[in-house]
Amino acid sequence: MALELWETLKEAITAYTGLSPATFFTVAALGLAVYYVVSGLFGGSDHHHVPRQSEEQMQPLPPPVQLGEVTEEELKQYDGTDSKKPLLMAIKGQIYDVSQSRMFYGPGGPYALFAGKDASRALAKMSFEDKDLTGDVSGLGPFELEALQDWEYKFMSKYIKVGTIKKTVPVTDGTSTSEPAAEATESDVAKPAEDVPSVAAPVETPAGGESKEE
Repeated sequence: MALELWETLKEAITAYTGLSPATFFTVAALGLAVYYVVSGLFGGSDHHHVPRQSEEQMQPLPPPVQLGEVTEEELKQYDGTDSKKPLLMAIKGQIYDVSQSRMFYGPGGPYALFAGKDASRALAKMSFEDKDLTGDVSGLGPFELEALQDWEYKFMSKYIKVGTIKKTVPVTDGTSTSEPAAEATESDVAKPAEDVPSVAAPVETPAGGESKEE
């Protein structure tokens, strides 16, 4: 059976190509060898670069560093411009390490302007304007607040929290304002006592009248 198939194959090669079976297989082998050589010359560089790129992307990230409480000015140092520092971003005052999504939040990424900032308002409004790059969420509508809540859930489930933003609240000295009031009250109370002689002075005029009569 195998011999019959081989004889049929040889007849078909000779009929369709005009070559003997030995010549046909020699030409086929040479063509396959040329194909591998050419593909190795022109496509070899791509095959070598892809593993390198994947190795760079697969390099383990350093463990997140807990910052604690920092100011908004200090948070700007972690916007991705310094590759040795982690890439941080805040939402609703909570700071998260987004280094694993550097392609999105790092330099050149679509959300790079959010890095190193509390971008709560911008995320809620899906705004890329500088005026919205703030943690102030006052005046937002219910749909915007709901969108911000979704962003917060996403950050909480995907990224590690590494700190919070320190809020600078102006401190009012209650004692300094109350002391003058107390002093004023004491002076107001003391004034009538000082004015008593001046009010009582006219009462002594009858004595002068008696002297006139004499």
